[in-house]
Amino acid sequence: MARPTQVYTIDYVATLIGENIELIRQIASNSDNIDYGEVIHAHDGSEEGITTFTDRGIESLQEFLADIRTRDRGVRQFLIDEQCDPERIERIVADQPKS
Repeated sequence: MARPTQVYTIDYVATLIGENIELIRQIASNSDNIDYGEVIHAHDGSEEGITTFTDRGIESLQEFLADIRTRDRGVRQFLIDEQCDPERIERIVADQPKS
């Protein structure tokens, strides 16, 4: 399999797929959520660095999002399970598409 030659910043991915950036950051913070090697941390001189995704990483992220939305209590339960701050949970849930 060929190695990726380009990556996309997490902010760009959020815009590209129309998702809440806080939700994507939460998903990307756990390496078990996205296929191994498809989320890459880039050091840019700042303390935080930049989280990036390969093409397959974006696909894996979208698959993960679709999966958590089919679960009982969906995104909210995922965030509770991830032990997110209640205020953050409310911000993210309020920004979710209504279905």
